[in-house]
This record gives sequence, C-alpha cells and structure tokens, in this order.
Amino acid sequence: MLYTLTAFGGPQGHLGMLLKTFVQKREYVTEDELMEYNSFCQLLPGASSTQLVTLIGYKRGGLPLAILTLLIWITPASILMGALSFLLTYFTDHDWVNSLFRFIQPMAIGFLLYAAVRAFGISIKNTITQVIMLVVMVITYVFFKVPWIFPALIVCGGIVTNFSNKRIPQKESIKPRQIRWTNIWLFVFLFVLAGALSETARKQEWKDRKVFNLFENFYRFGSIVFGGGDVLLPLMLDQYVARPSSPKVQEKNPNAIKIQKDDLLTGYGMVRAIPGPVFSVASFTGGMALKDDGYRMQLLGCVIGTVAIFLPSVLLVLFFFPVWQYLKKFVVVYRALEGIHAVVVGVMWAATLYLLHGIPLKGFSTDSILSLLVIAGTFALLRYSRLPAPVIVVVCLLFGWLFP
Repeated sequence: MLYTLTAFGGPQGHLGMLLKTFVQKREYVTEDELMEYNSFCQLLPGASSTQLVTLIGYKRGGLPLAILTLLIWITPASILMGALSFLLTYFTDHDWVNSLFRFIQPMAIGFLLYAAVRAFGISIKNTITQVIMLVVMVITYVFFKVPWIFPALIVCGGIVTNFSNKRIPQKESIKPRQIRWTNIWLFVFLFVLAGALSETARKQEWKDRKVFNLFENFYRFGSIVFGGGDVLLPLMLDQYVARPSSPKVQEKNPNAIKIQKDDLLTGYGMVRAIPGPVFSVASFTGGMALKDDGYRMQLLGCVIGTVAIFLPSVLLVLFFFPVWQYLKKFVVVYRALEGIHAVVVGVMWAATLYLLHGIPLKGFSTDSILSLLVIAGTFALLRYSRLPAPVIVVVCLLFGWLFP
C-alpha cells in the first residue's frame, strides 16, 4: 500500500521505484527477475506497470496475492480520479495543486534515469546488446508515440540475438506443460460480448445504452493499447471528441458519448500528478461520460471505466505468463531474451531523453535549473543512499510547495 500511495511519475518512474522498493529493500524479486517481467509485459497490450506489479504478487503468493496486489495498486488512483470527475465542475483554483506537483515530472525522470543505469549494468554485456540498445534508443525517441513501435522493436531485438550460437543454455529435459485456457477464453468472450451488446444497445436505442457503449470502449482500449497512457489519450480523444463531432456519426449515432476536449486534457494532466497507474484516467473519463445522467450513473461510469480498462491487462498477463515461463526454456526463446532485455534498456533511455525534452533548457530559467537539480538529486539519493522511495516523493512535493 505504501508503494501504491507514493508511486508517482507513470510507468517511466514506476520501474525505478520497483527496483528500490521490491528488489533492494524488500527482496521480493531479483533484479534479473524484475527486468524479465518488465520485458515480458512490454510484449502485451494494456497497462504495463499494472501487469508488472501483478506479476510480483503472483510470484510471491500465486493467484490470490496477485489479485489482492492488483486491487491495492489500482484502487487509490481510481478513487482519486473518479472523485475528480465530480469535483471538476466546482473546482476552479488549480494554482496550489500545480505548485504542489510542480517537480513530480523531474522526480519521475530521476527515477527513470536510476532504473536505466541499473538496467544497463544488468542487461548490456556485449557488443550486440550495446548496438541494439543504441538503435532502439534512437528509433524510440523519434517514434515515441507510435503505438506499435514497442512490440515491433522487442520482436526485432529477439530475432537479432538468435543469430548467435554462443548463448545456448544447458540442455535439460523440457516436460510438456498443460495450458490453462480459462483466462484467454474469458478475455475473448468478454471482448465479443461487449461489442455485441454495445452495437445492439446503439441500434435499438436502449435506455442505458451508454453503459454498454462505455464498457465496450474501455475494454477495447485495454485490449489493444501498446505504449501506456501516452497512447491511451489519443484513442480517447478520437472516441469521445473527434468522432461525435463528425457529420457522419452525428447522422447515424446522434446520442454518441461526448466529452469536452478540455475536460479530457485536465484529467490526463491530473493523472500524472497522482500516485498509481496512468490508466486510472479511465475512472475519470467514465465519470465524465455519464455526468449528465445523474450522480448514480456518474459513479457507475467511474466503476465501469476502472473495471473495463484493467480487466484485459490482467487476463492477458495471467494467461501468457505461465506460457512464457515454459517457452523461455527453449533455446530460441532463451537467446531472444538477451535482445529483448537490450531493447527494454534502449526504450528506458529513450523515455528519459523524451521526458527531458519537455523541460525548457533555453536560457536556463529558474524553473529549468530547479528541475535539473531535482533530477540529479533524485538520482543521487536513489543511487548512493538508502533513503526509501516514498521519502523522496514527499521531499519533492514539499520542494514544489516551498518554491511555487
């Protein structure tokens, strides 16, 4: 719970905090295991940081602890973002909030830089992995918001390191493993059912049709999004802002769910300033989608957004992880892991550079100097001290309050 309440900075910052909290302090997983889990989650659509936290719980206590870990992880952020959908109309003074969270992004960059340095020492061990990392870093930086770039690079990295015959594991007998298909069949069933009910509700103009439309929208988003919250936002803007305004949709579907662009951007900005998963912005968006239908429907919208966006991620990761554990014993997959890990390190360095690009460095204003100090200070504290990650978060929040 303590990690959940202090995990600021989105998926870019979460990995650094996981290294500090669950590897170094708690020793729940090793560095190699965490990097492997992170690489695996990058192959799947959905909320990658949520999948990573769920796997840590799964590794420690099986399915029951994985579910409990998931609920603890998503609940605080979802409640905060759902509450924001109720408060947005009445809350007009954003100045103190902006001051308090002023240095959260620089702090997240510091966490990411720390994670990238640690991951470099773990995964980059020879020339080919160095080359993969550098190439991936450049490509990812240029095409950072292209949704398919992450899985495509991971596949390419795995293929490249398969050309070597030097890294073959010790031969061992691989026993066939029975695959439990429940999760994947449930995922497909819900995907088809949600689509069918949503379309039927639209065509027949059901009274509560927006409920079915909303669940289908977010379940689809959670099933196809690669790249995290930065990719989720464009999908929501297209679904709730652009499409309802087009003449074709206005003619065929005049009651389509509409949300103001400024409201979506406000929610997206706020989710970056609270701890927890960025995908919790769906709780806010669900509430805003049904706010005109009364408080009860708005609350239902928050719940639907939360459940529908995270459910596909969990079903996919819990189905494919046992399969992945079995497949990695094969030589082809074992060799591919080296390239996949190098790709992940390259993505982490690219994300660091991409976030640094958002800090204005021209003229070296007071803001930029303070932001750079926060980045350097966060990295130094993580690297050279035993100060817990939550304490660093509190220090950065106080720093923003003291220097408005």
